[in-house]
Amino acid sequence: MRVLFCNYEYPPLGGGGGVMNALIAEELARRHQVTVLTSRALDLPPETTDARGVRIIRVPVLFRREEAVANLPSMLMFMVTATWRGRRLLAAERFDLINTQFVLPTGPVGDALARNGRLPNVLTVYGGDIYDPSKFTSPHRHALLRVWVRRLLRRADVVVGESENVLRYVRRFYTPELESELIPLGIRRPTAEAATRSRYGFAADEVLLVTVGRLVPRKALDQLVTLLESFANLPLRLLIIGTGPEQSSLEALARERRVTDRVRFMGYVGDDEKFAILKMCDVYVSTSQHEGFGLVFLEAMASSLPVVCYDEGGQTDFLEDGVTGFLVPLNDRERFAARCGRLIQDEAARKTFGRNNLQRVEPYYIENCALAYERLFQAAIAKAGQGDS
Repeated sequence: MRVLFCNYEYPPLGGGGGVMNALIAEELARRHQVTVLTSRALDLPPETTDARGVRIIRVPVLFRREEAVANLPSMLMFMVTATWRGRRLLAAERFDLINTQFVLPTGPVGDALARNGRLPNVLTVYGGDIYDPSKFTSPHRHALLRVWVRRLLRRADVVVGESENVLRYVRRFYTPELESELIPLGIRRPTAEAATRSRYGFAADEVLLVTVGRLVPRKALDQLVTLLESFANLPLRLLIIGTGPEQSSLEALARERRVTDRVRFMGYVGDDEKFAILKMCDVYVSTSQHEGFGLVFLEAMASSLPVVCYDEGGQTDFLEDGVTGFLVPLNDRERFAARCGRLIQDEAARKTFGRNNLQRVEPYYIENCALAYERLFQAAIAKAGQGDS
């Protein structure tokens, strides 16, 4: 197959959706011709082919100054420059299918190119592009954006959601009658060994809580910082892996609550170091207000960590309260602290949950996800061919 992925973010730009796109593209590039049309910012080149054979074409966008977070001008400009560049690409080369990643802002690009090239369009919805309770700009809050999203969803040949939670919001806010496909996300199998605590200056008797993600309001990381006050007498540290615009305010909060020495901002780390740190830690914690799926939870499971998080999001497809750790009602901070406290003081429970998670994560490795997409793409191409005959 000759597959064209359209995604406004692609590593090193963006978060989980871009990372997921890269993992699928790299797996499919083992057997197929794969091209990605995405944004160019910072010092990234206009075109490259990565070590796994994925061709990456980047179009210029305005005012993007951070790898982790896009802004409205950059997203709007991507719609224009990617559509223009994509049409030139389709005029020069042959493709079999377009996979559009995110209904907004990528959806209009994929829709325009699919119609221009008379190609099937598989639209992948991640969650934050249709429902983000932390943002006023979330499409579900605005009538005109809801109409736009509904139109894009209905015009796609196939709509894919990463979790039951995402597809539930698609039906609730946009198009109740829409038929869709569920393909869970996946991660690459980690090979890194656990880091030594001495490397990072941690003591052997400290319990290490860890969380991974962009430092943005939706993650509600202020709750994790203030959580440390509940365990003032215990040897406890919180490790925050990731970067983002909330870091300075979180550092200020840690100073205000006098827990600065118990919070370690690890910044951006590569995949191998990330897994080495995860395997070094004791409990994975998340106060995110919503995740369409939550790749970080799979990464924690693959690192044999128990997970404590809220029960709102796609992670409820594969996390089970009392089996993988604890699922807590959204923003029930008292219960969240109590569940963390149990694991902090019960090493045997941590190990039991960790073993459970290592078994449960097996179906969620990237080769299984990519195979599901491969079959879906082949079916969409075949169906389009029948329609042309």
